[in-house]
Amino acid sequence: MKKSEINITVTLDDANVPEQITWNATDTQDDPEVGNGPSQSKAMSLSFWDDQQKNTLRIDLWTKEMPVNEMKRFCIDAIGGLAQTTLNATGDAFMAQEMSELCDRLVQHVESELKSNG
Repeated sequence: MKKSEINITVTLDDANVPEQITWNATDTQDDPEVGNGPSQSKAMSLSFWDDQQKNTLRIDLWTKEMPVNEMKRFCIDAIGGLAQTTLNATGDAFMAQEMSELCDRLVQHVESELKSNG
């Protein structure tokens, strides 16, 4: 049986606020596009389904340097990814479409904010 590992390292400041998030995966070590070293990120969202409790454990972290507008885009992208996962895993096209339409509305909201603030 093949195993793959994903390693996440979070560097915290004295107040336990993330300063740096790095990750690497065993499956990417031989990928020339990804490289051999750890990749840096300004934000991460990780979810685990607890079958015993029938709920989700979530780990959401972002660094001090993550700009607010990029964080909003990150959240929209996460919802969009969940829409595709919902379609692939359940075949529920209605639920996936509703999530995608929410993403479209949120993108318009963020773009409108950028125009009015910039």
